[in-house]
Amino acid sequence: MYKASDNRYDKMKYNRCGNSGLMLPAVSLGLWHNFGDTGVYANMEEMCFTAFDNGITHFDLANNYGPKPGSAEENFGRLMKEHFSPYRDEMIISTKAGYEMWPGPYGDHGSRKYLIASLDQSLKRMGLEYVDIFYHHRPDPDTPLEETMGALEQIVRSGKALYVGLSNYDGERLEKASKILDERHVPFIINQNRYNILDRTIEKNGLKSTSYRLGKGIICFSPLAQGMLTDRYFNGIPADSRVRTDGRFLHEDQISEKKIDKLKKLNEIAAKRGQTLAEMALAWNLKDNEITTVLIGASKASQILDNIKATENTEFSAAELKAIDELSF
Repeated sequence: MYKASDNRYDKMKYNRCGNSGLMLPAVSLGLWHNFGDTGVYANMEEMCFTAFDNGITHFDLANNYGPKPGSAEENFGRLMKEHFSPYRDEMIISTKAGYEMWPGPYGDHGSRKYLIASLDQSLKRMGLEYVDIFYHHRPDPDTPLEETMGALEQIVRSGKALYVGLSNYDGERLEKASKILDERHVPFIINQNRYNILDRTIEKNGLKSTSYRLGKGIICFSPLAQGMLTDRYFNGIPADSRVRTDGRFLHEDQISEKKIDKLKKLNEIAAKRGQTLAEMALAWNLKDNEITTVLIGASKASQILDNIKATENTEFSAAELKAIDELSF
């Protein structure tokens, strides 16, 4: 059985999640890719061992992560049983529901029926009694917000989640949801949204500023823009890249010559900072107090170690930020 490194907490910075008492590592590990049926279990072990040995205590899942849907949770459940059960109280484990998970009218969106049933299934797959954070994965305009928030309330009251979060909401809907949850004394502490140098949506739709004003944390997914904010595509599209091996979330037509030229110029800024482009991109997300943690994905353990280096330098000059902004729009 795996034995964790004794000095693991010395290797990571931890940030308070909004106004809550919960501390999250500056870098969290997402199991969106490479933990499903198409992944190699020995590689999953190595990645999770490396993450935990370096202070990454937060592991993020969703009911539909795979492929196939549910398989990432099943594999993580095996990892918990075989290796991590002695460390359960040192881990933050999150999952979500909100996208299609099973056929018919009760396996999607934001009804009380779906959210509670989905979490029960997730807990069974992972072999857990509770998760630390349970998210509604996306807004559902066809279900009353009060019903969805009421389901999150019931989930916490039942002991199946310690905290709740919202994912892919904008600032206006976040504020409405937060009001309901706060009135019901539900520990809503975090938002999960896409955010990176190339995608500033949460700055434009009010999510970032509203979340900070309300005292809620933010965890950013796709901080490397599905691998574009690395040096992977400078000289064409590699055969083992996500474009070639997956293609669901990053497409060839997104990697234009104009985009590559901007990425190379961003890389020049990173080099002057003594960072890789990926390190600078993660550091950029962590540069201010609005962002609690960045959610990284990895296909091998060495990538996790490389990404953790970003926490060593998250300070940016005004000139650097201006130059990055000019290359981002």
